[in-house]
Amino acid sequence: MSPRTGMFAKLTAPFANKPNDFTRLISNSISFASTRTKEYLVFKDPEGKFQPSPQTLTQVFLMNYITQSVNLDLTDTFSCTSMTPEQRILLGADWVWAILKKPTKNPKIQIAVQVLHLPEREEAEERAAARKPISESIQMAQMESRNKNVYERMVDFCTSIGKDCYALFLFFGKRDDKVNIYGVLSNNFEAAVGKCDKIDRALIENFFKGSRYFHTPFGMMQTIFTKNTEAALTLMIKFS
Repeated sequence: MSPRTGMFAKLTAPFANKPNDFTRLISNSISFASTRTKEYLVFKDPEGKFQPSPQTLTQVFLMNYITQSVNLDLTDTFSCTSMTPEQRILLGADWVWAILKKPTKNPKIQIAVQVLHLPEREEAEERAAARKPISESIQMAQMESRNKNVYERMVDFCTSIGKDCYALFLFFGKRDDKVNIYGVLSNNFEAAVGKCDKIDRALIENFFKGSRYFHTPFGMMQTIFTKNTEAALTLMIKFS
């Protein structure tokens, strides 16, 4: 008997060697996590006393993504590495997805993900964090990264790897649509630095202005897989 049982065994077995179906399984995991996270974004406490924190929302997304990717047997070919608190400060990323080469399992393509929450959620979390003691390692990371903001640090991280590393800014709600998940993905944010533009939230949100087309998670992964490695790429995505 196969060690993998249940509905997902039927789903994955016929698709093992087809890149297009592999892409579909990855996007399935991302869409599954997005849909489950949206359930928390739309939640409203009738008494107005409770709402999920940004950290909770990020963890909900990651837990659901990891669960689904394990069920679909993706972890040996498409990894997900969650950052430590110190790494989040230094690199600006919450986690990194990577397409792995076989048999070495070295990263072929990487997607560094930074979650952006609605400003009112982030402000509430910052106030709560200010009341908590800070470890020495966190203080050292903050000192080392103090000259650049969190957006610049993630762009620097991706730029240091090359065009096969993408920065994905993942919006858990945005000003004109607070209950859906959107993203801006690019391997060319450093071009803004060349134009003397500051990489900040306003610049990233500006990508949505006038955008008439949003890729799906499947469209995003398919475009990444099929494009020329050294070519610049920028996409807007709707995840839920």
